[in-house]
Amino acid sequence: MTTTALIVDDSKLARLVAAKLLRQVKPDWEVAEAANADAAMAVVGGRQVDVALLDFNMPGRDGLELAAELRALSPGMPIAVVSANIQDEIIARARSVDATFLPKPLTEEALSGFLSGAMLRLRRAAS
Repeated sequence: MTTTALIVDDSKLARLVAAKLLRQVKPDWEVAEAANADAAMAVVGGRQVDVALLDFNMPGRDGLELAAELRALSPGMPIAVVSANIQDEIIARARSVDATFLPKPLTEEALSGFLSGAMLRLRRAAS
């Protein structure tokens, strides 16, 4: 079974960086990308998505609103909200939708830590 990660960010460069890091950490995973919440929901509607990395600050619905939508669709999905806006309120809102907060710029170390936890969560859900 292939694991698919969805990267959602309105910045093409940020998506490229996140995808490159993800492929370094999990080379056997598939990567899907979306530029905003609507495009992300279209991706999720059309294919299996196991893990989501969401930018917080996007036009339209922000990453936390998208995280809540994804959580309603897939309660066990590991979700990370990624943002340079490191405020306690945003971190608390991420936790309130059972999402991990990762600061930008995204590092391999931070992503690896999140993905290790994500793998545990996915294995538990599968058993």
